[in-house]
Amino acid sequence: MRHAFGLPQVLLIILFIGGIVTVTIRYASLGAKHYADSYTREQAELFMQSATEAALLQISGNSRLSASECRNEFQIISSDQRFKAEINVTAYYLFEGKDNNGLPWNCDRNVSIETPESHGMIDMTVLVESNNSNPRILHPVRLERRSLQRP
Repeated sequence: MRHAFGLPQVLLIILFIGGIVTVTIRYASLGAKHYADSYTREQAELFMQSATEAALLQISGNSRLSASECRNEFQIISSDQRFKAEINVTAYYLFEGKDNNGLPWNCDRNVSIETPESHGMIDMTVLVESNNSNPRILHPVRLERRSLQRP
């Protein structure tokens, strides 16, 4: 009788090693997907900050002397077509309802306040969604943030 492995022992070792390799590959692929999703979400958050700043720049460029200059909605698309931001201004907080020149500003979202420290603040909601037709987006991303800003 020879002292060696038999066929059943060899098959069990191969099945055991195959199971370990399968579990390792599964966890590695889950980790790769997690990092890809985290990267896409981080890009969406950075785009949200940029879109907010772009909207504030557009708002600060308005004269605010007429209701036609009252910008309430903005849509900004990233240069690589991956993300779209929809910005909705909920309220313009103005001291006694007047602009910086002391003239009344007739806007449907104008809120007259009595504290000059908060004069010119804007309550806005920013919604960023990924363009799911873009091949670089693996999983859809949707972020929403409401903030109080000063242009």
